Amino acid sequence: MDVVIVGAGQAGAALAAKLRGLGHDGRITMIGDEPAPPYQRPPLSKAYLMGQIGADRLWLRGPEFWAEHAVDLRLGTTAQAIDPTAQTVTLADGTTLGYDALALTTGASPRRLPAAIGGDLAGVYTVRTLADVNTMRPEFAPGRRVLIVGGGYIGLEAAAVAAKLGLHVTVVEMAPRILQRVASPETSAYFRALHEAHGVTIHEKTGLDRLLGAGRVTTARLADGRELAADFVIVGVGVTPNTRVAEAAGITINNGIATDAQGRTAAPNVWAAGDCASFPWQGGRLRLESVGNAIDQAEAVAANMLGAGRDYHATPWFWSDQYDCKLQIAGLNIGYDRIITRPGAGDAVSVWYYRGAQLLALDAMNDARAYMVGKRLIEAGKSPDPALVADPATDLKALLA
Repeated sequence: MDVVIVGAGQAGAALAAKLRGLGHDGRITMIGDEPAPPYQRPPLSKAYLMGQIGADRLWLRGPEFWAEHAVDLRLGTTAQAIDPTAQTVTLADGTTLGYDALALTTGASPRRLPAAIGGDLAGVYTVRTLADVNTMRPEFAPGRRVLIVGGGYIGLEAAAVAAKLGLHVTVVEMAPRILQRVASPETSAYFRALHEAHGVTIHEKTGLDRLLGAGRVTTARLADGRELAADFVIVGVGVTPNTRVAEAAGITINNGIATDAQGRTAAPNVWAAGDCASFPWQGGRLRLESVGNAIDQAEAVAANMLGAGRDYHATPWFWSDQYDCKLQIAGLNIGYDRIITRPGAGDAVSVWYYRGAQLLALDAMNDARAYMVGKRLIEAGKSPDPALVADPATDLKALLA
C-alpha cells in the first residue's frame, strides 16, 4: 500500500512513524511546505524564541530516522490538487504522486490582520513557523516596545518571553478579559496578575483600529482613539484549519476537514488528522488544536489505515509555560456552569470545571498533582463531589479510589 501524507508537522510525523511501527512496509511519502524536517511548534514561542535551545532541539526525529525508515520527505513544496477518483496528488512543481491511502495532516495557519488596517506593514508578525520566529527574533532587544494583539495563550507566551528579555510589553485584547474563549474568569485573573507583576500592560475590552507607519509599523491606534507607540507587533488572534486542497477536491469541510470516528473523510481512501480535522464528539463535531491530539489522532488513523477499525476517543490535554508558571489543562470546559478553585502548595492553584455534578476539565497552575489526578478522573469518567475538591484537607489521590 502506497501512502501519501500531505503535511509534515506533528500529526504527519506521528502518522508516518506509527505506520512503520505497526509493520507497514509499503511506500510512504510525506509532503511539507516548509524546508525544515518535521519539528515541534510549542517551543517556538518559548525556549527557542528565548534563545535557550537551537533548531536541532526542535526536530521531532533525528535526520537519520526518516531515511532509516524509508519515509520519502518532499520538503519545501505544496500539494496543489487531489484527484480522489484517480487517487493522485499533484505537487507545486507538477509532479504527480499516486496513492492507495492519502492522509491530510495540513495543520492550521495563523489569522493575520487585514492589509487595510496595516497588517502588511513591516514589523508585524505571527508565531506559527520556524521561519516566523527566525525572522522576528532580532526584534527582541531590551528596551524596545512590542504590542501583542490578542490575549490568548500564544500571545501571552510571547508577552512573557518579551518581558523576560527586557522589552516594554503591551497586550491588547478585544474581549472583556484575556483567555476569555478558553478559560474561566479565575484563570484569566491569575494570568493577568502574573503578567502585570512582570511589568506587562494589559488593555482588555480594547479593539485595534489600525496599525500606522510609513512602510514599517510605528504606532497602533486603538478603537477608542488612543495611540500606542510600537517598534513591532505580534498578532495572536487564533488560527484557521488548512482545508483549501481538500475543499477543492470536493471533500466535506465542517470546522476543518470532516472525518468519521475513525478518521476517514468523505472521499474514499482519504483520511485526516491533527489541527485540520474535525471529528464526531458528544453528538456534535470537534476540532482540537493541540500536540496531544495531533499525535493521538494521527496514530489512530495510521492503525485504521492498516485495518484496525477502532474509533478515536480524544482525551484532550494542553499546556502553556509563562515565566515560572506551568499551566496544565485536562479535559474541555465546554458548557461548564460551576467553578471550584483549589489552592495548592506555595503558589499552586487549580481551577476545576463542572457542569452540574460532572467534572469536565481543570486548569492546574504549578500544581502537577492536581493535574495528574484531575486528568485521570476525567479520562475514567469520574466526578468527585465538588465540596471534596474545594477542601484543602482532601487528599486528591484518594479521589481516584
